[in-house]
Amino acid sequence: MNKGRLEAFSDGVIAIIITIMVLELKVPHEVDLAALRPLIPVFLSYVLSFIYLGIYWNNHHHMLQAVRQVNGNILWANMHLLFWLSLIPFVTAWTGESLFATVPVAVYGVVLLMSGLAYYILSRVLVSYHGKESTLAIAIGRDFKGKISIVIYAVAVLLSLVNSWLAFLLYVSVAIMWLIPDRRIEKTMSS
Repeated sequence: MNKGRLEAFSDGVIAIIITIMVLELKVPHEVDLAALRPLIPVFLSYVLSFIYLGIYWNNHHHMLQAVRQVNGNILWANMHLLFWLSLIPFVTAWTGESLFATVPVAVYGVVLLMSGLAYYILSRVLVSYHGKESTLAIAIGRDFKGKISIVIYAVAVLLSLVNSWLAFLLYVSVAIMWLIPDRRIEKTMSS
């Protein structure tokens, strides 16, 4: 199967997820800057989630540029990823509105953990279909960055039960790690 529909559908779903998130930002009824103060936690969780969705969209785009076709297993692995990403607006709103309370921050981390696992599974299914000598397999290599992200998410979920702000900082650290451009696929494709 051609990969075009998978890319278009994924792009559309991620765009809708971002739209839902921004619609969760409630406009204050007051007209002074002090009215924005209670929204700071909501905005912080929104910014981090927006960055995460951007990272997933960017890496998903690059990963699919390295493959030619998809099959049913790839379609389902992609749906698995989109399922977890679709929960981001809910956990984003809950985390921000709860002022980073323990349980919402832990659940936010579980969604990040499951999204990371789903992305890893998608990459493995793609490599399995295209072969160990494929451009994607060579570019991904051992995927240390992906594996360490999953470990950090797991640690952060546990840490959130003790200190939700430290857990949130770990979520931020993973995002920062992925914001540094990952040029593996681009380098492999240009060689």
